[in-house]
Amino acid sequence: MKGGIAILGAGNIGRAIAEGLVAAGSHAPADIHLTRRRADRLADLAARGFRVSSDNQAAVALSSTVLIAVQPQHLDEILLEIAPGLDADQHLLISVVSGAEIAAIRRGVGPDVTVVRAMPNTAIALRESMTCLAAEPGDTHALDQAAKLFRAVGATLVVDEEHMIPATALCACGVAFFLRAVRAACQGGIEIGFHPEEALQMAAQTALGAAALVRDQGRHPEREIDSVTTPRGCTIAGLNEMEHRGFSSAFIKGITTSAVKAESLYASD
Repeated sequence: MKGGIAILGAGNIGRAIAEGLVAAGSHAPADIHLTRRRADRLADLAARGFRVSSDNQAAVALSSTVLIAVQPQHLDEILLEIAPGLDADQHLLISVVSGAEIAAIRRGVGPDVTVVRAMPNTAIALRESMTCLAAEPGDTHALDQAAKLFRAVGATLVVDEEHMIPATALCACGVAFFLRAVRAACQGGIEIGFHPEEALQMAAQTALGAAALVRDQGRHPEREIDSVTTPRGCTIAGLNEMEHRGFSSAFIKGITTSAVKAESLYASD
């Protein structure tokens, strides 16, 4: 019976989406069909009640929402495989494939299939993803369906399709960037005397609190920074040393470099 969701390409992000949807209570494990060439690598999810196989066509036939989460170099192959089973009146196709434009996806599955691009991140497993969404003009209903799906596992933002590559760099790659900052803070904590497990706990919670101040109060980061800096104080001394070493410029350059790389990940034949 249709109505479930097929996640084709259950690697790290595909697994995270599946786990996040179940944690949110929006889907039961039995409603989610996960595929992977080596389905045995999904044995732990199968044991929890997820439907697991290597048969993409069967998963599509049993689902109303089809989410493609394969690597960019495998996209054309999987589109060719599932195209005969896609029904424009019954299926919503969501792609989380970096760099693949809606027009390119429609060339693979047919012009009538509704396609939404989504860019979540791995925090989706904890229902804390920042997911950007894009669709072609007129596909408002499909965009609403996708937004409802991803709102269950974090925040969503609808953007123009041209901004999906930058969204990949800022939100998807951004998880790694912020984790690297947490790791650096942890290492600094060890150097000033804390045990590694203590330093990691302190760094992670401090990062979480800092992000919450901006997200929940809607204030600019600089305003929050000003509230903890005092003349000749230790905070401003540390901030100035970080800027002297190029902290902000390196972070910005990392994001822009990832955006350039993301633009070249998918090349349609």
